[in-house]
Parts: sequence; structure tokens; C-alpha cells
Amino acid sequence: MKKIVLTLFLLIMCVIGNSQNTIKLWDTYPPADVAKNALEQSALNPEITIYLPDATINTRKAVIICPGGGYSHLAMEHEGHQIAEWLQQNGYAGIVLKYRLPNKKYKAAPLEDVTNTFRYVRSKAKEWGIDKVGIAGSSAGGHLASTASTHFTDSITRPDFSILFYPVISSDNKYWHKGSFVNLLGDNPTQEELELYSNDKQVDTKTPPAILLLSDDDTGVVPQNSILYYEALKRHNIPASMYIFPVGGHGWGMKDTFAYKNEMRTLLKLWLDAFE
Repeated sequence: MKKIVLTLFLLIMCVIGNSQNTIKLWDTYPPADVAKNALEQSALNPEITIYLPDATINTRKAVIICPGGGYSHLAMEHEGHQIAEWLQQNGYAGIVLKYRLPNKKYKAAPLEDVTNTFRYVRSKAKEWGIDKVGIAGSSAGGHLASTASTHFTDSITRPDFSILFYPVISSDNKYWHKGSFVNLLGDNPTQEELELYSNDKQVDTKTPPAILLLSDDDTGVVPQNSILYYEALKRHNIPASMYIFPVGGHGWGMKDTFAYKNEMRTLLKLWLDAFE
């Protein structure tokens, strides 16, 4: 009996030990040298945590996950690791990105971390059994994900698809989440910068397909952000789906308190399974 218990314990520990792996994103200082400046400690060492599915259920799709937090902090659990765990359980590789925060000065830093993550994941595609690499983001993380989907420079860093949870999109002051844009671009951004990072205005025929998930009563990042992005995608004949839940407010991620959590996950899985 003791041998059976010990064997089960070792098996469980093996599964737990292999369920995720965290690595530093850069071998040295990142390009913008943000780590040399006085940013909060959480932003000094960008890293990724990798959740690979069991080979028997592998769908051959990976998702890079950008937690939200208004570009001032990162909601790593319910908008990061919990999403990755759900993806992993459903046969998808989830890669949680702890990206650098711009601190009103280093607007290139978050996207640099995303593009380096894409390069790393693509380099591991054969080893991990991955054909498609998409990106997901919540709130300001959704802005980063939509930036990656509209500002990419080559096929390696272009997402194959986007999952946007109540994303910050527009810099129009009728709809914008001011705090996110100030934290990204500084207190006095130019009109050119605001236009460049208003990602509904950056959609073109190469922008990847997207699914948008949000609540109608969101007053933190108003639904018009998602609507503008969806409309821009459709103007360019890009496949897109949008689900607006009656209630839920902002920032629900994978929280159990979100009344439509089960419905949201069902819709997301159906979309991911159908995506080619």
C-alpha cells in the first residue's frame, strides 16, 4: 500500500512539475534598456510561463497571453495564468507574458516583449507540436494584443489570430481609457502617437482574425472600443466574432464571479476549435 501511495505521489508531482515552465525573455537587457531605469520591480525581468497540453489532446495551437492592468501593473492571475491553465486543459499551449511596463516613457517596451515571445514560440513550434500561434489580451493587455495584430513587421511576429477580452482600442477621447494611453505614451502624447496607437485605425487586410468578448455594462473600457475594432475588421473582410454579455462590468478574466464565465468559455472554445 505504501508503494502505491508513493508511486501516485511521484506521478502527481511529475505532472505538476511538467505543467508549466518559466523562462526569462531576454538573455541580457532588453532593447529599450528599461531594466536599467527606475521602474517598479515587477517590470524589470520580463518572462514567459509556458503551459503545454498533454500530447494526447494537443490541438497544435498556442496562445500568447497578455494580462491587463492599465499599463501600470499586471493582473497575472485571472487574466494570465488562469487563462493559460484553461487553455492547457483544452489542448492549447498557453504562454503567459509578464511584459515590461512603459512608465510613460518606454512605449516600445511591451511590444518588444511580445515580438520576442513570438520569435521564441515559433522557434519551438516543431518541438511543441504547434502550427498556429495566436495572441490574447485583456483590457490594456487587449490593447497590446491588438497592437501586435496591427503593428507586426514580419510573418514570424504576426499573430495567426487574436482573442480580445474587453480591450482598450481607441484613443478617441469619447471612448478611450485615458489611464492606459497616458501610461503608455506619457502625459502629453502627440496627435500622431494617439493615431498610431488607436488600433482600430491601424487595421488592414493583413490583420489577423479576432474574437472579442466583453460586457455591455463595462464602464471601465466602454464597449465602443471593441465595436470600432470589429467594424474595422469587417471593412477589410477579415473574419471576426464579437460576443457582448449583458452584465459583468470590466476585468472579469477567469473569475468565478463573472456570471457568464461558462458561456464565455464555451464560445471561445468553439471559435478556437473552428479556427483553421
